[in-house]
Amino acid sequence: MKSSSSGRRGPKPKPGTRDNLVKAGLRMFHNEGYAATGVQGIAESVGVPKGSFYNHFPSKEVFGAEVLDAYFDRNEEKLRSVVCDSGIPPLARLQAYFDERIKAFETAGFVRGCLLGNISAEVADHSVLMRQHLSRHFGSWTRFFEACIAQAQDEGTVGRDLPAALLARFVLNSWEGALLRMRAEKSNEPLRDFRAIIFDVLLK
Repeated sequence: MKSSSSGRRGPKPKPGTRDNLVKAGLRMFHNEGYAATGVQGIAESVGVPKGSFYNHFPSKEVFGAEVLDAYFDRNEEKLRSVVCDSGIPPLARLQAYFDERIKAFETAGFVRGCLLGNISAEVADHSVLMRQHLSRHFGSWTRFFEACIAQAQDEGTVGRDLPAALLARFVLNSWEGALLRMRAEKSNEPLRDFRAIIFDVLLK
């Protein structure tokens, strides 16, 4: 008797299609927003039919969560290379990280901002899955800052009136707010204000 196969019928997915879809989603979500980007457009941008998208992702929500993971993974490498450089004083490397980001946004014309912040504004109230991924990545990002600030406190360059974890959360929250204002005004002034208050007042 011939046994039945439980495998998916039809053509096998092309190697690399999943990664290409994620890369396309990252780019399109960042440029156009989550809600304005459709599955059809994502699939067409990498030259595959819409059905191929659902061979890899059961829903746009699951896909969106994976795009958030890819975005954070890509930026974590840059973050780690700067803020974890033990050869540079902790506040200097934290400041260098933000200086580089400010310069990048100035060069780009004050567009797009942070994908984590953008997606938070769009879907955090509606998707538990994506909210969980956002919360995890914001937490990881905060801990990088916390480690720098804690080291600066150990060295005596930052006071201990407030715990490093609280300061780190405030720094990230302020940065995300500054990016929103930057996009609204198409100006570097919110970013420069952030830098002045954080490094000339709060962490002085």
